[in-house]
Amino acid sequence: MAVNREYKDRLFKFIFGNPNNKEWTLSLYNAINETNYTNADDIRITTIEDIVYMGMKNDVSFLVGDTMNFYEQQSTYNPNMPMRYLIYVGMVYGNYIDISPGYHKYSSVLQKAPTPKCVCFYNGKDKKEDRVVLKLTDSFDGESDVEVKVLMININYGHNSKLLEACKPLNEYSVFVNNIRENQINAVKLEDAVDAAIDALDENSVLKSFLTANKAEVRRMCITEYDEERTFAEQREEGRAEGRAEGRTEGTFATLAELVKDGLISINIAAQKAGMSIEEFNLRAGLN
Repeated sequence: MAVNREYKDRLFKFIFGNPNNKEWTLSLYNAINETNYTNADDIRITTIEDIVYMGMKNDVSFLVGDTMNFYEQQSTYNPNMPMRYLIYVGMVYGNYIDISPGYHKYSSVLQKAPTPKCVCFYNGKDKKEDRVVLKLTDSFDGESDVEVKVLMININYGHNSKLLEACKPLNEYSVFVNNIRENQINAVKLEDAVDAAIDALDENSVLKSFLTANKAEVRRMCITEYDEERTFAEQREEGRAEGRAEGRTEGTFATLAELVKDGLISINIAAQKAGMSIEEFNLRAGLN
């Protein structure tokens, strides 16, 4: 199945950021905030569709009452989410101000704006706590005048049961992703694993008919997200391997330098074994 490399929409966005299914978005909002909104038309989708970050479109942003909500789903743990939110939130608020005739940014009177709430839904394979607050200030060495806090919620099956019980679509999404992973353990192709996970949903499921009607698109999204997850895992492993190799290289150099200082081997042999010139070896070892 061909994968669209220009951008990769997520299944999470397809479900909870879909203007045709705003009642699911409202259910998720109510579960997170312990509110009781009943009118899905109260939701105003504010997602900027043409923004692409790290090859993935931003997931969902929407306005309810006086709260601007930013929801992202991550299948790979990313401690840099606050920086991502800083960039995207600025874009959304810039757009909000431009289209709000009652907001006067140059006014001498304080202009009120919706309160931003940033949430990241994590369903990766690494073990994470049920709830973690990620902070932008952790990215800086010095004291910062800017802070962004992102609540990361683990929605893997078996975590945050109270939240999942309060939002049926989110609970079914969690079960669906878990079923795909279990199906893959049995060496089923990813496309087949997705189909089987859809079929396994209860007949009373609120998502089943939607996923079935859009099966081809759901398959594509799952494949692209799995591809991204695997790519990040490979990159992390490459980084660890490079770190181990660098550590071994530094350890070898230190040993050679000590042997030269103790007069046990010549600097010519040591430099050759270290893969560098005599001058470079002298300089790094402080033998000059």
